[in-house]
Amino acid sequence: MKEIWDPKKIAASITREIQALAVLFQVCLFLFGGILGISLLLILLLNEYTRILAVLYIGWAFILNSRTPSRGGYPQALQIVRRWNMWRYYCDYFPIQSVKTTDLDPKDNYIFCYHPHGIMGLGAQGNFCGEATGFSEKFPGIYPHLLTLSMNFNVPFIREYTLSAGVCSVDKGSIEYILTKMGPGHSVIIVVGGAAEALEARPGSVKLTLKERKGFIKLALSNGASLVPVFSFGENDLYDQVSNPAGSSLRQWQTKMKEYTRVSPVLFYGRGFGLLPHRRPIHTVFGAPLKVDRVENPTNEEVDNLHSLYVTALRELFDKHKKNYGIAEDVHLDIC
Repeated sequence: MKEIWDPKKIAASITREIQALAVLFQVCLFLFGGILGISLLLILLLNEYTRILAVLYIGWAFILNSRTPSRGGYPQALQIVRRWNMWRYYCDYFPIQSVKTTDLDPKDNYIFCYHPHGIMGLGAQGNFCGEATGFSEKFPGIYPHLLTLSMNFNVPFIREYTLSAGVCSVDKGSIEYILTKMGPGHSVIIVVGGAAEALEARPGSVKLTLKERKGFIKLALSNGASLVPVFSFGENDLYDQVSNPAGSSLRQWQTKMKEYTRVSPVLFYGRGFGLLPHRRPIHTVFGAPLKVDRVENPTNEEVDNLHSLYVTALRELFDKHKKNYGIAEDVHLDIC
């Protein structure tokens, strides 16, 4: 009886449940945030006592602050969500750890290039939306803005939560504003592989969608922003995915849906009704920055040359650290 009511075991069990709830909260927002936000707004509009509040919110969010996602989001001082204890529980669930390999000069602006995308970029959220992995302590003076699709900011209420974590739109104007108008240190995080790479996310996969992804390279050149390769070992191990080899009927359907909606209809499953990811560690390694000189109108040759240098740096980062995280020496990045 004494062992059953061991306070340490009970506390540990409660902590694990809180960790799972923190992760489930983020996963549900990712999957069902649109439905939840729109439903809440409709409920407020249909209730005569709250209708005026809903109308005022619509005017404030979608008229007065309609450009906020493309103008750096909310000021750094207002990013309350980043400081929530929820992120500590979230990161401890896996756990997520960040690995710094070099200092970053706070006088510069950076484009952090995150790989791989995984099913829903859970490692990116843990590292850049909160302070649980110590981003601000490891890189003082650097202000991260994780980027996501512009359409995600059309969801009422959820957009405010997202903006409060420093997340902004991934459109060109948004990136240029952050890198050139917000001052030194303000930097963006681009999950380069995007929705296409999510279709390759499964345990053991090191396949990246990168060969033809050169938009971020052109932006780095035109804004003089240094490129920082970031690789999260373990990101692809969090969920299993239904087999969808290239050329299969399922992959063809998924690709068409991605082209229409910009979102990949990934058929994945994990723990607990399939929504919770597996408790597998994520180690996010930050590589050395590639210094980029500003070129107002970069040529295709300049873009290709920098892209080649970036791919080489990313490969070297992966190969140097893979043995620390259980990846065999003969495994190399598959870049397509």
